[in-house]
Amino acid sequence: MTALADRPHIMETEHFEEAARILARLEEGARLELIDGKVKSKPMPDGDHGRIIQWLLRICMQHRPELFLDPNQGLKAETYRKGRLRPDASLVPCDAFVGQGEWADPDPVLMVVEVTSHDSDTDQRDRVEKPRAYARTGIPLYLLIDRQACQLVLYSEPDDGRYETVHTAPFGKVLHLPDPVGLTLDTEQLKDWVG
Repeated sequence: MTALADRPHIMETEHFEEAARILARLEEGARLELIDGKVKSKPMPDGDHGRIIQWLLRICMQHRPELFLDPNQGLKAETYRKGRLRPDASLVPCDAFVGQGEWADPDPVLMVVEVTSHDSDTDQRDRVEKPRAYARTGIPLYLLIDRQACQLVLYSEPDDGRYETVHTAPFGKVLHLPDPVGLTLDTEQLKDWVG
């Protein structure tokens, strides 16, 4: 599994989806993505990673109960190579993914969230490939919770395959998530889960 996922392979979307189904059955917890035509493996989250998603989920439930921060849904992405992405979470209207399969249409997604992992590929994947892929898909906001740099990076205003605005806030500061999300995050607690 590791050898396949660590070397870049160009493949058709249909072949990727079949390989992902097979590997998921063979290796519980296998999380594969297809970015720019290359198969990538995404590490399983650790406890601090999971706690950060719980923290954000609670905030969303308290302040935007009509929305759901879904930590499980895969998304169809990138029109050029028909990518498949597994964000750590997607903020959507509550029933947005009802009736969709493993790879959902990204149109109702208001924001995607990624939390950096402690692996060698996190720099390329979360800081370079994911912003480009999410912008190409037209997702309004991409929130990167960067545990290595102890900061949040908010990408907004997707246009022509890139985000026009990038705002950085260190852990401990307040970060406002603009429309269509419209939330303000007090990030002090994130200091406890750097890992």
